[in-house]
Amino acid sequence: MTTATQRQPAPRPVTALSADDARRMALRAQGLLGAPARSAAPRGDGGRRDGVRGMLRRLGAVQLDTISVLARSHELVPYARLGAVGRSAVEAAYWSSSPAGETPARPHSFEYWSHAACILPIEEWPHFAFRRRARRAKGHRWHVMKDSARSCAAVLDRLKADGPLTTSQLGGGRNGGEWWDWSETKIAVEWLLDTGDVVCTERRGWKRIYDLAERAVPEPLLHDDLDDAECIRRLVAQAGAAMGVATRADLADYHRLKGEQVDAVIEGTGLVPVTVEGWAKPAWADPEALAAPPRGRHRTTLLSPFDSLIWDRPRTERIFDFTHRLEAYVPRPKRIHGYFAMPLLAGGKLVGRVDPAREGRTLVARQLSLQGPKAVRPMAQALHEAATWVDCDTVRIERCDDARLAAALRTELTRTDEDDTRAGEGTTD
Repeated sequence: MTTATQRQPAPRPVTALSADDARRMALRAQGLLGAPARSAAPRGDGGRRDGVRGMLRRLGAVQLDTISVLARSHELVPYARLGAVGRSAVEAAYWSSSPAGETPARPHSFEYWSHAACILPIEEWPHFAFRRRARRAKGHRWHVMKDSARSCAAVLDRLKADGPLTTSQLGGGRNGGEWWDWSETKIAVEWLLDTGDVVCTERRGWKRIYDLAERAVPEPLLHDDLDDAECIRRLVAQAGAAMGVATRADLADYHRLKGEQVDAVIEGTGLVPVTVEGWAKPAWADPEALAAPPRGRHRTTLLSPFDSLIWDRPRTERIFDFTHRLEAYVPRPKRIHGYFAMPLLAGGKLVGRVDPAREGRTLVARQLSLQGPKAVRPMAQALHEAATWVDCDTVRIERCDDARLAAALRTELTRTDEDDTRAGEGTTD
C-alpha cells in the first residue's frame, strides 16, 4: 500500500471546473439542488422519490449525535433535503425492516463507525470489513475486559436465545459511576459490535438494539469476503459520488480513511481527475456529475452542524467561503455563534446561521447572524418552516448581531405568518 512518504504523483486533470461548478456539483450530489420528484414512495418515507431510504443510499452515511435541539441530527438531515418528513416517519424509514411479512426480516440500515457513529445503508456492511478486521487485530478499543472470552460468550449466548436486546436488557451498561465507567457486559457487546459479531440495526428511544450479525445481516452481505483494498476502493468511490467533486483530504475524511489509503485505490474508483478554480490541491469528480450540468431548484433550509454537506470544516470553507464550528462543547463565555448554530442554506450558498431552541410552542432564535439584507427573507422562510415541522406556532428572535437586519427579519416573519393565515382562511374541505 502507498505510504505517506511515497505519494503518487498528481494525476493529469481531464477538465477544469469553476468554483461555482464545484459548489453546484456538491449541492446536487448531496441532494440539495434539484427538487425531488413526487412519486408513490412508501407511506412514511417522505412522500418523495425514494424518500429517506433513498437519501441514505445517496449520502452513504448519516451521522448520529446525542444533541437534540429542534430534533436530533439524523432527523435534520432528511428534513433539509425532503422537507417536513414526520419525525416518526424518519425513524421508521431508517430502522424498520421490509418488505412486510418477509422472513427473515431484511433491515435497511445498520449503525457503525464511518465519519463518526453513523447510520449506513445495509449494502455497505461488506465495505467496513477492513475496519472490523483492524479492530479485531488491535484486541481492544477504549476498554479492556477482565475476561474477554467469557464475557463475549455470555453476550452472544444471550442474544442467540433472547435477542435483539438493549444494553439494559443484557444486564446494564454502567458500573454505577461516570458514563464512561462501563460494565463488563457493555464493554463486551460494544467490542462485538466493533468486530462484527453483533450488529445494531435499530435505535429505539435512542438506545441501541443489538442482535447477532448472522441473524440480522442478509446472507449475501454477511461474510467479510472483500479484502482491505477493495473495501477502501468502494468507500472512496462512494464518497466521491456523494460529494460530486473532492480533494484527497475530502475523500479521506468522508469515511475517516487515511490519505495514503485513498492514494492506493484512487485509480480504480472511476473518479475523474479535475482542477477546480481556487483549490490549491488536485481534485477528483464523479463522472456522472460531470456528464450533466447541475440544474434545478435550490433548497432553502437550516442545516445540522453534523450534516454531510458541511461536516468537513475545511471543505466547507473552500466551497462556500463560510467558516463554521460546532460550539456545543465550547464554554459558554467563549461561544461566538451559540450552542448548536445551524447554517442557513439559500440560493446554493451559506448566508447566515441561527442557534435555535424550543420553549413550549415557540421556536426561539437565541442567536442569529445574516450576511446581508438578501438573507432576511430566506431566514424567515427557514425559521417558519422549521417551527411548523416541530409543532411550534411562534418564532421569537432573541439576539441578532445587526439591529437593522433583526428588525427586517421580525417584519418578514410577521408577513409570513399573515400569509399563512390568509391561505388557511381561504382553504375549504
